[in-house]
Amino acid sequence: MDVHVRLDGKRDLSGQIYRQLRAAIHDGLLRPGDPLPPTRELSRRLAVARNTVGVAYERLVAEGYADSRIGSGTRVRATGLPARGATTDTGTTGPGLRPRALWAGLSPWASPETTGATTAAHDFRVGLPDARLFPYDAWRPLIAREMRLSATGGVGYGDPAGHAGLRSALARHLGLSRGVRTRPDDVLVTTGTQQALDLIGRVLLEPGDRVAVEEPGYPPARLPFLAQGADVTGVPVDAEGLLVDAIPPDTRAVYVTPAHQFPLGMPMSLRRRTALLRWARRHGAAVIEDDYDSEFRFGGRPVETLQSLDRDGHVIYVGSFSKVMLPSLRVGYLVAPATLRTALRTAKYTADWHTAVPTQAALARFVDDGLLARHIRRMQHTYAARHRSVTGLLTDHFADRTELVPSAAGLHVTAFTRGRLAEPGAVADLAGRARASGVAVYTLAEVAANRSARAGFVFGYGSISAPDIEPGLFRVFGPPQDL
Repeated sequence: MDVHVRLDGKRDLSGQIYRQLRAAIHDGLLRPGDPLPPTRELSRRLAVARNTVGVAYERLVAEGYADSRIGSGTRVRATGLPARGATTDTGTTGPGLRPRALWAGLSPWASPETTGATTAAHDFRVGLPDARLFPYDAWRPLIAREMRLSATGGVGYGDPAGHAGLRSALARHLGLSRGVRTRPDDVLVTTGTQQALDLIGRVLLEPGDRVAVEEPGYPPARLPFLAQGADVTGVPVDAEGLLVDAIPPDTRAVYVTPAHQFPLGMPMSLRRRTALLRWARRHGAAVIEDDYDSEFRFGGRPVETLQSLDRDGHVIYVGSFSKVMLPSLRVGYLVAPATLRTALRTAKYTADWHTAVPTQAALARFVDDGLLARHIRRMQHTYAARHRSVTGLLTDHFADRTELVPSAAGLHVTAFTRGRLAEPGAVADLAGRARASGVAVYTLAEVAANRSARAGFVFGYGSISAPDIEPGLFRVFGPPQDL
């Protein structure tokens, strides 16, 4: 790795080299074990005598910053010094730039503990598909082909609205699988659902505008709106979904998960969906429909999307490939009324210009060649079996301490807790013991925006193997005599 050294004038050249290399070591740019450039090479680059560089290296060695061995060159040694700018226990870096106070409240949701991997033997985390069953052999040639085209200059900067082939494929796929009424021009490709929500907020909201969200609801959905200065208000849900009559009249946008309410799991009834659309028309508000895992249904009729019922252009439909494929792909989409098309395209350009073109192009082929539909059919059977296992075990073995929330779709189920486990503190203690025994699990309070939500657990079954479900649940609740 080349090390940047800049010489100013002709005085104290060895000292200048020494100080800049020492600063690179202090800053962590040069790490223990990293080689310093050979003296001959660095002297040639700097147009100075080799001895000038040698003197600087000798000083670094003498002061304990480097080791020099014949035949191995000069390498950085461990100093034990913290890197300049390293964070303290409070997460600050001393005097310097500070973020707006708002971000301190949002930061926990982006922590490594929330977003990172797990080593737990029983993984009940929410919202994760089974990456082990992804058809990598089918995907790899598609992405390799697009990378070859990029390498040969076949692809430049892309359209902010998305790859034309993917937008066409999405319009067909959503029309066939979810009844979404759309044309390719109505589709905008995003870097995941979070960016879709961020773009919608940028286009629709002024600081101080009210956004209504489900309570309990999906916490990360609130973050873009809060970051933009919106007033985010929770609205209660019941067995039919969002209580439309409880939406504040000055609300500018309503975010809902009607096909599979997060985190409780029930679908929004047709009566409630039509009431929400009437409310939006009457108040001139937007309805943001997050159809986050509706591809997987295990009983009952598919729930019609709000977008397919909307005749007045108030619904913005949002989805992603995180649940049906891989979260790491970071590809999502939104379907918006034509009146927002230009503004959303401009907002996307402003945010990051466009989502990765090779990934979009490969995904277009994946959809058009029928590989996505085949993968969904395969995973439908896998997740249905896991859904039956989780719900059956909770009903058969733990009915005295849990109340299962009916759900026939998605990648998780919710169970309220009964008896002495109905206390939030008791559930938190139980979850802590389960984690210590190798179970990754969330309480309802941890995945709901309202931390005072009713006590319970949310069990994801997307990434846990079927044989691990029963022992995992027993590690959470223990044998009957323990409770």
